[in-house]
Amino acid sequence: MNEVVLRLAQPSDAAAIQRIYGYYVENTAITCEVAIPSLTDLTERIKKTQQRFPYLIATLGDQVVGFAYVSPANPRYAYQWTVETSIYVDRNCRGKHVGTKLYDMLEKICRQMKVVNMTAHIVYPHDDQPDQHLTLASPKFHEAYGYKLAGRFYKNVYKFGKWYDMLWMEKSIAKHDDAPTPIVNFNEIKSQFFN
Repeated sequence: MNEVVLRLAQPSDAAAIQRIYGYYVENTAITCEVAIPSLTDLTERIKKTQQRFPYLIATLGDQVVGFAYVSPANPRYAYQWTVETSIYVDRNCRGKHVGTKLYDMLEKICRQMKVVNMTAHIVYPHDDQPDQHLTLASPKFHEAYGYKLAGRFYKNVYKFGKWYDMLWMEKSIAKHDDAPTPIVNFNEIKSQFFN
């Protein structure tokens, strides 16, 4: 039986990322994008993220089955200890703990980077009822993973002819020290996690 293996994303992973992400763009309200990004766009996103932060790939056998990364919650200096997480798992591989493995690794890396807060921005049904474009799986996953609701923006997202809310969830992974250590660029520590 194959095991889920994590590695760093490469520009050549853009096509696999597009395959996984494209389904969510076209069929769900999980992402606010309405057009599938081009391979060039996705390649540039990988490169930009990896200038400072981890961009991870999950494989099962020889197939890419998920990806996750963190990015600044806000580019201004005083926000540096807070990141936003993004995670997508191949719709045919849900229930195989791919998301958990990706999040476990992201959290380990972020702790080493001196990140204090991890956040997730999650589209949510305005009437609290799932529909054909949106389940409640993401907020439930994040809650089980220790994230707490920090805020809710009402009718903040419009997709598929319907208004959706946006939840902001957060998880503190370190103490809020009075003099926090500046975060470390992932490239300075990535050898601790990947060869």
